[in-house]
Formats: sequence, C-alpha cells, structure tokens
Amino acid sequence: MKQQKAYGNESISSLKGADRVRLRPAVIFGSDGLEGCEHAVFEILSNAIDEAREGYGRQILVTRYEDHSIEVEDFGRGCPVDWNEKEGKYNWELVFCELYAGGKYQNNTGGDYEFSLGLNGLGSCATQYSSEYFDAIIRRDGFKYTLHFEKGELVGKMKKEPTDRKATGSIFRWKPDLAVFTDIDIPKEYFEDTLKRQAVVNAGVTFTFRDQENGKFVKTDYCYPNGILDYVNEIAGEQTLTMPQFWEAERKGRDRADKPEYRVKLNVAMCVSNKHNLLEYYHNSSWLEHGGSASSGATPTDAAALASVASVLNGACSLPFWGGLVLVGLVAPFAIEAVLARCNASKDVAEASLASRALLASAGCVLVGGACLRAVVVAAGMLPVVSVPF
Repeated sequence: MKQQKAYGNESISSLKGADRVRLRPAVIFGSDGLEGCEHAVFEILSNAIDEAREGYGRQILVTRYEDHSIEVEDFGRGCPVDWNEKEGKYNWELVFCELYAGGKYQNNTGGDYEFSLGLNGLGSCATQYSSEYFDAIIRRDGFKYTLHFEKGELVGKMKKEPTDRKATGSIFRWKPDLAVFTDIDIPKEYFEDTLKRQAVVNAGVTFTFRDQENGKFVKTDYCYPNGILDYVNEIAGEQTLTMPQFWEAERKGRDRADKPEYRVKLNVAMCVSNKHNLLEYYHNSSWLEHGGSASSGATPTDAAALASVASVLNGACSLPFWGGLVLVGLVAPFAIEAVLARCNASKDVAEASLASRALLASAGCVLVGGACLRAVVVAAGMLPVVSVPF
C-alpha cells in the first residue's frame, strides 16, 4: 500500500522572488506556451506605447533576433530606476523585481497615463523574471543606467554614468527562458500583425520592425498619420459606395454610481463598401479579437460604447443612420452630382432646368443627412447601458 504524505501546517508554502513567475507563468501571461511568450513581448511594448501616447517619443523600434531574443526601444522619458525616497529602495527593484509596482495607479485621478495599456505594475517584472537574461539601458535626467539580469536575479550592480541630457528613452533586450516557456520561437508574423495594429490606433507613431535573417536585418515601418481613418482608406480603396467618415467623442463615465468618474474617448471610422466586409474593435489600443464584448474583458463603459455602435449599425438607430445619413445624405448627393455633371456638358434647356432642380435636391439631401447624423449621435449616446452622465 502506497504511503501517503501527511498534510499538515508545514504543507503550506509560498513562492518567492522570481519563482512566483518562473514556476507559474500562465498566471501572469495566460499560458506557459508560445502565447504566453508573445504576451510578455506585448507587456514591454505596451510601456513604450504608453509613453508615445503621452506625447513622449514618436518612434518605437522592435527587433527580433535569430537567437529568439527580442529588443524594444523607445524614445520616451526613460523608466525611473534611481533611488526612491518614499519607498526606501531603488526604483529598478520595484520595476523589475516587484510585482504590482508601477507608476500608473493614479491614472484616474489626474496622474499620467490616463489612457494606458499597462496599469497593473506586472509586465516589466514578470517579463524579467521569465527571461534567460534581461538587459535594460535607460537614459534620463542626464544619466545612462545599465542593468543585467539572469533568470530573475540582478548580476552585479546597476551602472550609472553621465550622458547627453537630451537623449532619453529605454532599451530592453531579453531572451525568453525555455525553462519557463515550452516554446520561445515567436514567428515574425506576430510582430508584423501586432505592430501594424498598434500603428493603426496610435496615429502618427512610427513602429519599426527589424527582423534578423541570416545575420542581416530586414526593416519594416508601420505608421498611419491619421490613424484609423487611414486604415479604413487602405482597406476600402477607391471603389467605395461612400467616402470614409470619421467621428470622435469624449465624455465622463463611471463603472458604478459610487465609483469615481473617468474620461472616456470613442473614435469611429467607417465607410460603405460592396467589396469589403470588416468590423474591428480596439480598447486602449488593444485589439479585441472577439469583438469587444464585456465578457471578453471590456469594462461596462466599454460595453456601453459598443452597444451604441451596435445600435447605430444594426439596432434602433440603424434606420436613420443607413437610410437618412448614408443613403439620403451621402449616396443620393453623389448620384445627383453625376446627373449634374452630365447636364453641365449639355446645352439642352430642359436638361439645364433639370440640373437646377437637382442642385436643390442635393442640398436638401445633405441637410437631411446632417440632421440624421445629429439625431443618431444623440440617440445612440443615450442608451441606458451604464450610468454615464454628460
């Protein structure tokens, strides 16, 4: 008979230090396989994106090396790593060795990173812990800081040396550890897709991807100066039924009546096409692959915004949107313009009279379309999904 071990008070233990991530990576990254490894990349990339979204740096460089290591470089303010008087320790310890430590916990009370990808203070530390090695080069406040970690532990000491005060930013290079993840060979397609999507929703920021192949680097830049509007133009091309349109709105929102308010932004770009059928949703620049329902991680306020969009496209507001705005306000004037162009080329009196009436009809259609647009925006914004006062 197999002897069972006693289950007593000494049976309970806790993971400490790097083991909190290295032994249970799926808790942080969602998987101990390739998806988890990719998640770690996005954690570091998110910090660079947050800096760019705050207006610090307009380019982010991501490099995929042949040895499966990854490098992310930004030109933001540089991650604070020096002594923190309030915490009584160096910031590098908090950022790279302490879970739930970061500078984004006050984002809803007037602090930095109001619209941020990373808010939990986990990504940098968890990625460092899960790496075979992790190198950080940071330039800020006129100094260059260098740190080298191996398997979650700092090797040596932080190096600090003077540098050009105008040169700021962070460079992180790491190699995911095969002792942590079952697969670390992230395909280049992941980087290409991720960086393109981030360029779409971060207007004007250039994402540069460098892929090492046979010792040489192949470079690709992704940048959409006008963000999602450029993306819609790229997909739809020139043969569309309507011109691409762009709307943006901002209001205050709260998740519950007793919760504090925070700012909510909504950007929408769309056009009508009989050749392309596509709907995409993003939340704080994260692509919502499954459509952005509340069940896939969106907040109640996100659900309200998405419900408003759904109401416009195929709900209670769809008739004035498609019939009034799109058909009467956009398609009809284009058709009338085609008639006017034909009449202008003719000297026939009857056709000239028709052109005059067509011009009045076109103006009327535009007015109807404008009225429908206003009505749709107001009606969709008043859907009682959550308490979101103006």
